[in-house]
Amino acid sequence: MPDLEAADWRTAAAAHAVGVHAMLARHPWLVQAFGSHLMHGPAQARNNDLSLAIYETAGFAAADADRAAAAVFAFVLGNALGPAAQISLNRRLSRSGADAEQLMADAMTRSTETAKQFPHLRERLDTAEYAAAPDNSFDFGLQVLLDGFEARLAADRTESGR
Repeated sequence: MPDLEAADWRTAAAAHAVGVHAMLARHPWLVQAFGSHLMHGPAQARNNDLSLAIYETAGFAAADADRAAAAVFAFVLGNALGPAAQISLNRRLSRSGADAEQLMADAMTRSTETAKQFPHLRERLDTAEYAAAPDNSFDFGLQVLLDGFEARLAADRTESGR
């Protein structure tokens, strides 16, 4: 958990989001648990408190700090959903006795054939950039989200004459 005394808000926000994302990657079952269990406890409360503190330190009023923290958490959770779903699917396929690798290969072939019907997808199918995009999309999206927060804070300061 980032130290707000040692880091600026944006560094702390990025470190916190990356840390939560890494935790969800280590424990993919948690992604499903958020949708199916009431989750509470001291660790979650500490995490939520830090998240609010980060955005209040940035200069957001309490209600906007809540919104910023929720937006970042939704972004992190959304980015963890795909890998968690893949792990769950692989387990389910393996337990069924099916050839999971062959089923996945067949699905990818069908997916590629479907994508070829759409011009923007077709353009990207054979490019290294398209293949690499998922690996970089979390960092890109997080930076864009934080950029938006900075722009919002700057606009609020301009409006209030601070």
